[in-house]
Amino acid sequence: MSCFLLTMKDDSIEGIYDTLKQCALISKSAGGIGLNIHCIRATGSYIAGTNGTSNGIVPMLRVYNNTARYVDQGGNKNEDWSLMCPHNSSGLSECWGDDFVKLYTKYESEGRYVKQVKAQQLWHAIIESQVETGTPYMLYKDACNRKSNQQNLGTIKCSNLCTEIVEYSSPDEIAVCNLASIAVNMFVNLDHSYDFVKLKNVSKLVTRNLNKIIDANYYPVAEAKLSNMRHRPIGIGIQGLADAFILMRLPFDSEGSRKLNAQIFETIYYGALEASCELAETLGPYETYEGCPVSKGILQYDMWDVTPTSLWDWAALKQKIAAHGVRNSLLLAPMPTASTAQILGNNESFEPYTTNIYTRRVLSGEFQVVNHHLLRDLTELGLWDSEMKNTILKNKGSIQNIDRIPEDIKALYKTVWEISQKAILQMAADRGAFIDQSQSLNIHIAEPNFGKLTSMHFYGWKLGLKTGMYYLRTKPAADPIQFTLDDSKSTKTVSTSMTPNSKSNGATSIIVASNGNTEAYNMNAIACSLQNKDDCL
Repeated sequence: MSCFLLTMKDDSIEGIYDTLKQCALISKSAGGIGLNIHCIRATGSYIAGTNGTSNGIVPMLRVYNNTARYVDQGGNKNEDWSLMCPHNSSGLSECWGDDFVKLYTKYESEGRYVKQVKAQQLWHAIIESQVETGTPYMLYKDACNRKSNQQNLGTIKCSNLCTEIVEYSSPDEIAVCNLASIAVNMFVNLDHSYDFVKLKNVSKLVTRNLNKIIDANYYPVAEAKLSNMRHRPIGIGIQGLADAFILMRLPFDSEGSRKLNAQIFETIYYGALEASCELAETLGPYETYEGCPVSKGILQYDMWDVTPTSLWDWAALKQKIAAHGVRNSLLLAPMPTASTAQILGNNESFEPYTTNIYTRRVLSGEFQVVNHHLLRDLTELGLWDSEMKNTILKNKGSIQNIDRIPEDIKALYKTVWEISQKAILQMAADRGAFIDQSQSLNIHIAEPNFGKLTSMHFYGWKLGLKTGMYYLRTKPAADPIQFTLDDSKSTKTVSTSMTPNSKSNGATSIIVASNGNTEAYNMNAIACSLQNKDDCL
């Protein structure tokens, strides 16, 4: 049990300290406490037993607060983490979950570690690096293995550079994955409805094409060919999700967008599975199919304990798979799509727009690039002109503080900096139930601090994400001066605001305590976030 709600026993010394003892014992066991103190009399109230007056709740709460600090949530926080050498403590990389805990605990009790560090100190180093550089990436080994269709092969130990490919590899096998992305904005109809049938058919086509590439491809080393031929994984991703939301007139953080996000990935997963099953019907299942979760009737959403919508007949597909198997061990892996999205004029992957206007510099000069959906809407409303362009530039690509723009348009064109990262993480989990590899999930925090980042990581981990964070994107610590010239003199606007792909990570955003002890302040922020994981989001 982790949450406890208490009522003050009585408005007396005995009642106050009996309740305090209960709080201490619960806190000792790492329980979270809620306490109501409605019965405590107000400051200055008469106390018959002593013929004195009450000091009120503030002095009493100080006692409770100091007790909580002393008990420190059970003392099980900030214990040691043991760093081990694989030569002396073998097998840790080969296991996960309870097996890892048992082996790690065994080695630790035997003293088979090279060094021990405080867990919060290690966490502090990770967070500090992420705030300063945007890395290291964050993946969760247990989730990657527990929800993998390659469980029967062995332990998955790493991902690719972009953190969306999570496949089994060994000294004899080099994991390989062929990728393709689907522009999901192309399936929005003129009446703002979505063509899921067409999306499913395209998903099937992409699956068949990627499957052919496995056989036709060039492999630089034999171990790569061996792995790809045996397991036949593919990776289907998307681009233009933000564009699809805009075309459907759905704000990115709305319930409608959240539902569409899940249904799009449910459809792609269904189509890919159906096509892979049809391939298996004629060509046979992949070599290592027997024993995998799919061979037991367990699909990705089953591993997330999620029930799919009524959009597709999953029961019929499961029966078909039970009869014929599937040709590919893995199917979906949403990747960054930075280059291909630019070619098609879409926003990349499943990300929100970073900005609505920015300056691009090329050899021939510089020019403003505007979100073409916003340009269309403002033009239709008669609001687009040079003044509007300069105003958006002045607001660094945001339209939220421009009075001339209607509220519904503002809601539709929120940038990633204006959308709750909690909503971003929740949408990642919603589609994660239909992603059998992982997803390149960037996190955007304008001014990151140790508390916010700790809360964000724990929230993503609790949601069951495989990739908790690809890059941490931040805003520059300081904005250079912008020069917007009067139209009568020049139409040229010079802006040094962020480009959509900026990876600026300003270390100066670390908050310094008033006494100058930055590390102590940040450690306290981490400890606070560990105890109140959702409060800093």
